[in-house]
Amino acid sequence: MESPSLKHERASVAEECEASSRIFGWWHIAPANARRALFAAALGWMLDSFDVMLYALVLASLMTDLGLSKEGAGILGSITLVAAAIGGLVFGVAADRYGRTRALMASILIYAVFTAACGFSQSFVQLAIFRLFVGFGMGGEWASGASLVAETWSDEHRGKALGLMQSSWAIGYALAAVVAAFVMPWGGWRAVFFVGIVPAFFTLWIRNGVKEPEIWKNSIATVTSSFGGFTELFQRRFARFTIVLTLMNACTLFAWWGFNLWVPAYLSLPEERGGIGLAPRIMLAIIVAMQVGMWFGYVTFGFVSDFVGRKPTYVAYLLAAALLLFIYGAVHAPWLLLTVGSLVAFFGTGYYSGFAAVTAEIYPTHIRATAQGFTYNTGRIASALAPFSVGSLAETHSFRAAFSVAAASFLLAAVCWVWIPETRGRSMALEEQAK
Repeated sequence: MESPSLKHERASVAEECEASSRIFGWWHIAPANARRALFAAALGWMLDSFDVMLYALVLASLMTDLGLSKEGAGILGSITLVAAAIGGLVFGVAADRYGRTRALMASILIYAVFTAACGFSQSFVQLAIFRLFVGFGMGGEWASGASLVAETWSDEHRGKALGLMQSSWAIGYALAAVVAAFVMPWGGWRAVFFVGIVPAFFTLWIRNGVKEPEIWKNSIATVTSSFGGFTELFQRRFARFTIVLTLMNACTLFAWWGFNLWVPAYLSLPEERGGIGLAPRIMLAIIVAMQVGMWFGYVTFGFVSDFVGRKPTYVAYLLAAALLLFIYGAVHAPWLLLTVGSLVAFFGTGYYSGFAAVTAEIYPTHIRATAQGFTYNTGRIASALAPFSVGSLAETHSFRAAFSVAAASFLLAAVCWVWIPETRGRSMALEEQAK
């Protein structure tokens, strides 16, 4: 006769098997701290998107009010991206040295406070200063959050967890669109920026509810220099990967920012200024539909890459994005803009779910956040040319020509994968034990 303890054990195993058989069983069987870490990073990334995309959604009104040209507005976007690159480097090192959660909280506070400050801008110079600090916090959030999730989830479910984290960007963008649609008619573009202070209050929950990963706690005891990890990125073992990953990410970020930062303006500007001239409600519907496509792209990438591998999934998404973006610049009917735009968002954004997994699986714990911060955000220095380049091409030629350049950048990113290895299934725990 079975003892009560054995029956309980059998029941627990049965419940775990049943949970794991469901599509989100991987979530239910994960440790509580892993789920909290994922929620914290996802919410931080969502609010990052919310704050940053408020700028894109009020861009047309802001340009009119402050008398900005397309080139001037593009320069502001470029300033934000350069600052994000610097923030990613600084907070990546800080996350490796002082902890993932501390770096995450600091970055959220910075971008929230200075997004609200944008609402007080009276000139191009003032707005440029505030956008610089927004970018600094934005760049730091991703490196900290991605490392936090990668180190708290198991090898077989890491892609799905990071995909879910990355998908929160689409939710933040859609939320920003809704807020802009309701707040701007009431209080103008300044009031929209004031709403950006909300993420600052989220840091209180992170401080009390999220623990540092055990693998980081064990690794930090071996770190002797705050900047030693940065130099290690360019030593023989990692130099090739650091260079190629940075180049690949620069191409994807150039294409993404060149397209997405200008979509609201492209849809809303009148035809004589090179746009489509859609009504605000139709534009809002298209943008929200694109965020739905974005969300499914993020999540689907995580599942597919965990099943077939990071490399083939990444390349397929990039090639599809290039083709669809080229088509997008040639269509004008609202239903086509909605359909093709949603597919561009699916493929042209979903691949970002794989970047954190690839870098986490290539680099060891003591330099992981530094590597993610460098490879992801240094790419932003090159991509900082995108808002200005697309704006200039749209001014002198057309948005179609500008979007075609972004499509070509997606193709270049796909070529970079010739030199990037497959990393699916690599165990962080085994690597740390082998040190």
